[in-house]
Amino acid sequence: MTYGAKREEDEGSRTRGSSGGTAIGTRPLWRQRDFAVFWTAQTLSVLGDSFALIALPLLVLQATGSVARMGLLTAVGGAASVVAGVFAGVVVDRVDRRRLLIRCDLVRMVLYGVIPLVWLFGPRIWLLYVVLPLCEAVGMLFSVGYVTVVRGLVGTGQLTEANGQLNASAAAAGVLGPLGAGVVAAWSGPAAAVGVDAASFGVSAGCLVLVRFRGRPGAEQRAERGGLWQDLRTGVAFLRGHPVLRALTALLFCFSFLTLGLNDLVIYHLKHDLGRDDGTVGTVMAVGALGAITGALLVARVRRRLGFGATWTVAVAVCGLAFAGLGRANGVPEVAVLSAVFLACGGMAGTCSMSLRQEVTPEHLLGRVTSAFWTLHYAAAPVGAAVLTWAAERQGTAPVAVVAGACCVLIAVVALLTPIRRSGRS
Repeated sequence: MTYGAKREEDEGSRTRGSSGGTAIGTRPLWRQRDFAVFWTAQTLSVLGDSFALIALPLLVLQATGSVARMGLLTAVGGAASVVAGVFAGVVVDRVDRRRLLIRCDLVRMVLYGVIPLVWLFGPRIWLLYVVLPLCEAVGMLFSVGYVTVVRGLVGTGQLTEANGQLNASAAAAGVLGPLGAGVVAAWSGPAAAVGVDAASFGVSAGCLVLVRFRGRPGAEQRAERGGLWQDLRTGVAFLRGHPVLRALTALLFCFSFLTLGLNDLVIYHLKHDLGRDDGTVGTVMAVGALGAITGALLVARVRRRLGFGATWTVAVAVCGLAFAGLGRANGVPEVAVLSAVFLACGGMAGTCSMSLRQEVTPEHLLGRVTSAFWTLHYAAAPVGAAVLTWAAERQGTAPVAVVAGACCVLIAVVALLTPIRRSGRS
C-alpha cells in the first residue's frame, strides 16, 4: 500500500520565474527550513504507515488464513483511492492546501486509531473493509496535495533531487517500520502495530502546522475555472495533449494492474509457502526498503546521465525480472533481495514520472493533472490485486509471479515504441 507520498516547500531565496514556476536558491535542501520540517513530518508519518503495510494483511491472514481475502482488502482500499482520485485534483486546486494536508493526517489518525480499540474486544474483519477504504480516499487527497507544493518548495531545478530525498527518507523509515511492525505483531498482535500508525499521523499533522506553504493558485487563475465537470476534463485533456505523459498513463495503467498485489503475494509466500513467522515478514520488508533507499538516492544522478526515457524504461524492466523471480525464491534471503531490487527500480521509475509531471504542468493545473494521472493509471489496480491474489491461492505464487513479471518486462519493451524513449535528459 504504498500509495501514497508526501512533499513540501521552502521559503527563503525564492523568485518567481516567467513560466509561472518557482525558482529557489541553490542552498542544500536540508538547509531550507520549510522543506526540512515537512521532510521530517513525512518521514515520521511513513514510519508509522509502514506498520499498517504489514499489520493490516497480517490481521486478515491471522483471522481468515486466506490470501484471497488479503487481496480483496487491498482491492477495496485501492478502489476507494481511485474514486477519490477523480475529485482530488479539483479539491486541491480550490482549497487551502496546508489546511487540507493537516486535516487529512488528523482524519487518518482517528480512523486507524479505531482498529486497535475495537480489536481489544475481538477481531472484526468487517471494520478493516470500512476503515481502509476511507483512509485510502483521504490518503489520495493528501498525496495529490503534497505533490502540488513540492515545486514551490524547491524550484524546478531541484525537483528530482527533492523527490529522491523524500523517497529515500521514507524508505529509510520503511526499514525500521516493517522491523518494528514484525516485532510488535509478534509480541502484541498486528492491531497494536496499527495503533503506532495512527499516532504517527498525529505527529505529522503537528509538524505540518509549522510549515509555511506557498504555491496555491492565484485568484486570477481560480476565477478562470468552470464547473466541476470542466475541471475534471481539464486534467485529462492536458495528459492527452502531452505525448510523454499520455504514453506513461497508458503503460502505468497496465503496470499498476500487475503490481498492486505484490505486497500480499510476498507476505503469503513467506507465511504460507515458506512457513515463516511475522518477524521474518517484517525483516524481509525492511530489507526491501533498503533497496528503495538506494534507488531514491541514485535517481537524480541516473536521470541526469541517462535521461528520463532510459531511466524509466530500464527500471520497469528490472522490476519485471525481480517480480518473476519472487515466486520461485525458495529462501528468505532470495525473497528479501528480489524485493529490494523491485522496490529500488519501482521507486526510481515513480520518482522520474512524478518529477516530469511536476516540471511540465502549469501551477494552476497541477492538482487536476496529478489527480487525473493517478486516477487513470491506477484505475485497474484494485482489480489486478484481487485477480493476482485469487490466482495465487489456486495456482500458487510461482506461476502468478512469473506471468506478472514477464508482462512488466513487456511494458518496458512497448515503452521503446513510444515518445518515452525520446524524452530528454533534463
